[in-house]
Amino acid sequence: MNKPSAYGVYLLLNGLSALARSMIFTVAAVYYVTVVGLNPFQLVFVGTTLMVVILFSEVPTGIIADVYSRRLSIIIGVFLIGVGFLLEGSIPRFEAVLASQLIWGVGFTFTSGASEAWIADELGEHNLGPVYIRGAQASQLGALIGIGVSVALASIRLNLPIMGAGLLLIALAGLLVVVMPERGFRPTRHEPRNPLYLARETFRGGLQLVRRRPVLLTIFSIAFFFGMASETFDRLWEVHFLANFQFPDLGRLEPVVWFGIINAGALLLTLGVAEVVRRRIDTNSHLGAVRALFVINTLLMVSVFTFGLAANFGMALAAYWSAYLLRRTDGPIFTAWINQSLDPNVRATVLSMHGQIDAIGQIAGGPLFGLIATAASTRTAMVAASLVLVPALVLYLRAMLRGPLEPELAYEG
Repeated sequence: MNKPSAYGVYLLLNGLSALARSMIFTVAAVYYVTVVGLNPFQLVFVGTTLMVVILFSEVPTGIIADVYSRRLSIIIGVFLIGVGFLLEGSIPRFEAVLASQLIWGVGFTFTSGASEAWIADELGEHNLGPVYIRGAQASQLGALIGIGVSVALASIRLNLPIMGAGLLLIALAGLLVVVMPERGFRPTRHEPRNPLYLARETFRGGLQLVRRRPVLLTIFSIAFFFGMASETFDRLWEVHFLANFQFPDLGRLEPVVWFGIINAGALLLTLGVAEVVRRRIDTNSHLGAVRALFVINTLLMVSVFTFGLAANFGMALAAYWSAYLLRRTDGPIFTAWINQSLDPNVRATVLSMHGQIDAIGQIAGGPLFGLIATAASTRTAMVAASLVLVPALVLYLRAMLRGPLEPELAYEG
């Protein structure tokens, strides 16, 4: 049996994974509060637990992807995420929610970096920007479908979308075993050696690459500040809407329907913008990518700031949609920028290190801004989170002023 093309499998993986995530995240906040009965501190603790797991799992799982198999890493990750979702929806207790974060947090790190590294191996290192953007579009389409499925299932019982997402991902893992190719991967192992030695050498190679190429230090610093701001936005946006604005009347429909409408509108906007970005921005150019990222993050800062201070529901909705759109546009361009600097043998490891730095930023920002929201208001927390992006903008300016990537590659530390 001939396996489908890597490009097709990549789009399928992105689309179905996003569909499952959308199914759970559309109802997660309402499920946590109304069914599980979590208080605000527990809500923040759940997010922090997930980020701590990601922090300590990113590099080890990335090394597995570099030393043994990207394909195997992805399949394990998708399966574990599905198990975590299924556990969370099956047992409405705080302890079960925490356990689910441990399981699917580890699963996430198996896929983080590995999926991008796998498709780069299969298709070659050049012209990856449009591929990543197409992958983002597949994710957005899957997420849009997932919102509708989630709202429909939640109208029957609130935990059904969460359990359904878990079962879908477990089935996807089984499908990948059958259809996912791996023809371009070359393990870093050349002769039988101790696995711990291989892991240590691969990780050391990633660190040496960061030392030789200062642009990666800039990238990781930006990831830290972006992580701080994004955690606040992700954890508090629903609470901000519920606490400070009156939703337009939808008759007898449940409040979760409004969150479905908000997420669906955001995704529809993002689908169109992602196509414009794919056609207009040269993601294979260092300066082109950095300039685009600087503009995107400047607008993102303004959008989050406006969301925090919005005077009415309409203004808040417009600001939220703008921030959501900009964050989704940022992701594939940022990934393409990172890949301009990576050696194939350590690609997954360095991408996982990027995820680890992002997790550190989220761990630092989540409790801090959660405390600000509790002591003051969600408005204050959102405004503070927007200002965290200022250092990231300074770093983007610095990267632009340094010029193209090639002069930095000669730096040996």
